[in-house]
Amino acid sequence: MMLSRLTGFWQPARPGKAPPVRLGIENLADYQDVFRGRRVGLITNATGVNGQWVPSAEILAAKTNLVALFAPEHGLQGTAVAGAAIPHEKDARTGLPIYSLHGDTRRPTAAMLQNIDVLAFDIQDIGTRPYTYISTLAYAMQSAREQGKTFVVFDRPNPLGGEKVEGGLLKPAFSSFIGLYPIPMRHGLTVGELARLFNEEFGIGAKLVVIPMKGWRRSLQQEDTALPWIMTSPNIPTPDSARAYCATALFGGSNVSEGIGTTRPFELVGAPWLDGRKLAERLNAYQLPGVFFRPVQFTPQWGKYQGRICRGVQIHVLDRRAFEPVAVGLYLLQEIRALGGTQFKWNAPKAGERWMIDLYEGGSELRQGRTGAAQLLTEWRRQATDFQQRAQKYRLY
Repeated sequence: MMLSRLTGFWQPARPGKAPPVRLGIENLADYQDVFRGRRVGLITNATGVNGQWVPSAEILAAKTNLVALFAPEHGLQGTAVAGAAIPHEKDARTGLPIYSLHGDTRRPTAAMLQNIDVLAFDIQDIGTRPYTYISTLAYAMQSAREQGKTFVVFDRPNPLGGEKVEGGLLKPAFSSFIGLYPIPMRHGLTVGELARLFNEEFGIGAKLVVIPMKGWRRSLQQEDTALPWIMTSPNIPTPDSARAYCATALFGGSNVSEGIGTTRPFELVGAPWLDGRKLAERLNAYQLPGVFFRPVQFTPQWGKYQGRICRGVQIHVLDRRAFEPVAVGLYLLQEIRALGGTQFKWNAPKAGERWMIDLYEGGSELRQGRTGAAQLLTEWRRQATDFQQRAQKYRLY
């Protein structure tokens, strides 16, 4: 074990053999001209490490003139709960400011960028649209363009791989920090590719530099890369939870537990009023590819139904390449509605706010419930195919 010079947190001993995929941060030496003689700010969190567990902030502090850090939702160490306001801080060991991008502002301000020439981004995304790190990416790119700063993305893998695209496009009227731009639920792009697409398709126009990976292929999912997985947020502890999130995040806008408060967040779905055995039977009858639904009971330790027994299913991914999380989510919703009847409810918004389910979906079809899963999937597959063709020119791999 060793003490990180930058954060003061204990870091694991670093293995000597590097994984076969080289992350963008590990290709810094090829882009020294971008950083030479310039002051650097870094948007990062606990996921910002290289293949040998060294924090990107530590690497940049040693190789460039790093002058500031920026923290997204959940904070620099990824410990804050979803939605919590993060205060501005100062790093106790280095004295560097840590500007929060999830507090009184969600984008870097002119004052934050005043003494910065290059704003860099190194955060692990999870491959699903309603996840705020890619909104932070877009907002930061906008600020960099407005303030005349170079914006650098250190690329990282899409943990769901880059071959499949699923789900409908977000409708502009439903744009929010949860989902900003009209991209599918499962977008199939790396964070660097997303930055390229955001910059061109949505007119950001930043001076963008993407430092690509080496050795990554679109067929590779997280488990294929040999790279360390660090939980991206408190309820995404594993690649399994990241994969399931794409299916079940939508239940965050309902009175159904998505497993938060258990050791299997997003893999467990249920409620006290559900019949898990009937739900599993109905779901398994669809023979959805790569997945088995097992009837379970679970008791959340916090969140919805804290301390109460929930009945539902656990999503067991048997073949992660065949698994289609968006389809799983739609059929789950359809059958839970059928079994729950009037007991199933969407969480109504407070006055002046929007329906949370609409922000997750990027539309209102799921809330209105007028279209069955099969019909909706047909339309969403058409939209996903169109997007995949449009996004082709932004691919780096």
